Amino acid sequence: MLDIKIKPTHDNFKHPIKGSEHAACWDVYAAEIAQLNYNKYEVNLGFATEIPDTYKGVIVPRSSITKANLIMQNSPAQIDSDYRGDWKVVFKVLPTHKFIEKELELEWEFPYNIGDRVAQIYFEEVKPFEFNLVSSLPNSDRGTGGFGSSGNK
Repeated sequence: MLDIKIKPTHDNFKHPIKGSEHAACWDVYAAEIAQLNYNKYEVNLGFATEIPDTYKGVIVPRSSITKANLIMQNSPAQIDSDYRGDWKVVFKVLPTHKFIEKELELEWEFPYNIGDRVAQIYFEEVKPFEFNLVSSLPNSDRGTGGFGSSGNK
């Protein structure tokens, strides 16, 4: 079993939990919330870690994020094994459009409070690799087709 050392760094720290025995990820909680501007929030998860070499931590949104007009930026976030600082997540709030007496109003509501589950984490192995500089690559069926080009035949 992988041994992840976790150190609380905030008074509002709540230990990550698994939602069920077979859950793939651990839920993490908001220990501190800072509003960076009108629609951007930084959430401190209240802990730091020591991750074994050749592994990384990954922060991903919870599925409940689909109920809010919210984007977890830098998703999935990558936490390197040698990072010892606070784990944080940055969210961008998308406006909710409301028409009041034929006037468009935008609301920027951040759905989380301190103590709420805000994201999920898991750990995966990082395989060592090297780049091999070449002057050409072999042809393939797809070739140089870019975004949306596979399956459009």
